[in-house]
Amino acid sequence: MSETRSDGELLRAVAADADRRAFEELYRRYTPWLTARMRGRCADPAVVDDVVQETFLAVWRGSARYREDGDVAGWLWRIGSRRLIDVLRGDGARGRLRQALARLRHRDEVSAEERVLAGVEHGDLAGALIRLSPELRAVLQATVVDGLTTREAAVLLGIPPGTVKTRALRARRQLREALA
Repeated sequence: MSETRSDGELLRAVAADADRRAFEELYRRYTPWLTARMRGRCADPAVVDDVVQETFLAVWRGSARYREDGDVAGWLWRIGSRRLIDVLRGDGARGRLRQALARLRHRDEVSAEERVLAGVEHGDLAGALIRLSPELRAVLQATVVDGLTTREAAVLLGIPPGTVKTRALRARRQLREALA
């Protein structure tokens, strides 16, 4: 009976020796978990499958480096979620995002998120976020944390763009009330 290697041992073997067996073991260990997490963020199974494959290709090719200072699942999730965002944005969306950010840098108006965050120095942001419904939290995650546009968030969450806008508005209103 063979000894089960730790995640760190598997990754070191893949990085140092291009150990195919270590890679396959890591792949079998984490693919179901990563796929399930990605499906929670994207309604398109083909996109999810592509992103999971690209994530593990980055590990195999060595373009993603594990620094051994965190857990492997979290590291794989970071790689996969970045790839998912890139796929959903596409090159055209990325250019529009850059332009929008450039315009925002020169605006004097403070965003709703900045107003909320500025007012929570002594507030309970984590508690207020937990009290939001899962649907509202998912929209905030996609639009604020991941920085997706309304259209990109709609694709990711599998809901119409108008629903994304409505939920984002409701989430911000509830956060303002909870933190006031």
